[in-house]
Amino acid sequence: MKARIHAMGIAAALTLAPMLAHAGIDDAAAKQLMKKGGCSACHSVKIKVVGPAYQDVAAKRKAEADALATLTHAVRAGSKGTYGPVPMPPTGPDRLADDELQSLLNWVLTK
Repeated sequence: MKARIHAMGIAAALTLAPMLAHAGIDDAAAKQLMKKGGCSACHSVKIKVVGPAYQDVAAKRKAEADALATLTHAVRAGSKGTYGPVPMPPTGPDRLADDELQSLLNWVLTK
C-alpha cells in the first residue's frame, strides 16, 4: 500500500512539474533574466528604449492564442518591422535557456 501511495505521489509530481516550470516569476527574477539575456539593453517595462516597452508587447500580444510561440520565435530568430524599423538580434539558448526564456516571456505577457 505504501508503495502505491508513493508511486501516486511521484506521478502527481511529474504531472505538475511542467506547470510549475512555467509558474510566474517575480519582477526581480525577471530583471535578472533580462540582464542575463541582454534584453534590458533595448527594453524596459514601461518605456520604449530602442525596442518596445514590455507593456506595449503585452498589450499587442496577450489576446493572441499563440502569443508565447510568436514571441519565442521573435526572440530566438530575431525580428524586424513589428514595432518599428530597428531590428532585434536573435537571442540564442547560450544567453537564455529555453525554460528561462519561457518564464520571462510569460512574465512579459502579464505587463
